Amino acid sequence: MLSMYVLMCPCITDPSLRAKGITTGSDIDYFNRSIERCKTFGIKIHTLPCPETIYLGKNREPTNFLKSMNNSEFSSLLDSLEEQVRDFISENGRPLLIVGVDSSPSCGVDLTYYSDEKREGRGAFLSRFNDIPAVDVKEFADYRIYLAAPLFSEAERDFNLKLRDILEKNMFSVHLPQELDDSIDAREDERHRMIFEKNLEALKKADIVVGVIDGADADSGTAWEMGYAYASGKKIISLRTDFRKVGENELVNLMLEMSSKTVFCAEDIPGILKSPF
Repeated sequence: MLSMYVLMCPCITDPSLRAKGITTGSDIDYFNRSIERCKTFGIKIHTLPCPETIYLGKNREPTNFLKSMNNSEFSSLLDSLEEQVRDFISENGRPLLIVGVDSSPSCGVDLTYYSDEKREGRGAFLSRFNDIPAVDVKEFADYRIYLAAPLFSEAERDFNLKLRDILEKNMFSVHLPQELDDSIDAREDERHRMIFEKNLEALKKADIVVGVIDGADADSGTAWEMGYAYASGKKIISLRTDFRKVGENELVNLMLEMSSKTVFCAEDIPGILKSPF
């Protein structure tokens, strides 16, 4: 029995199974990071069969469900493949989730090419497993978090550690700047440069920035990091547990709030990020 595993659509581990001409460089990056996330957290991968490749063959032209798969023969194939997967689950226990690929007529999660136009909902194969949570590969691949937060008091550092633990339990990898041994004793010029460069490198690699904006005014370093993230097109979550407001419609800083999704409880962050765990 597998202790912790996901069911993963086969084109994530083998992009050659996809229809001709549809795979981009960014797709490959999403696929690789999804596999990397599983390796990072010790999640085993069980690859699902590919109904479209079995039925239509490799090196096929792009198509949709109504045009090429809306028939009894394909439905019978799905019956057989579902039985195989159900047998595997029976032997190995329930998976954490399914990692799918949106747009796929078979393995879409939120959107699928049912006809020439995409429609909401799961693809033909994944809809056989509505009892198992599923997430699109692009959501699953975004798991590297930069935690931007004040770190100058014991209370702040303890809160940051608590927040990191919440995120890591949901299989997010977290860069925590305070772990660079930043302190007043270490802040000579050479150390300044090292801290800046290490944090900037982590910020560039991050998929998501979580910024703690408590206090009468947001920490200046946190504001800089969130601004950099916004300019780089990254997802940003603002966490404000401080109940004070600076105005009728403003919690603490208009620019930070308008460039991010604001939450008021650390435990709500995984849900905002569509964490499937």
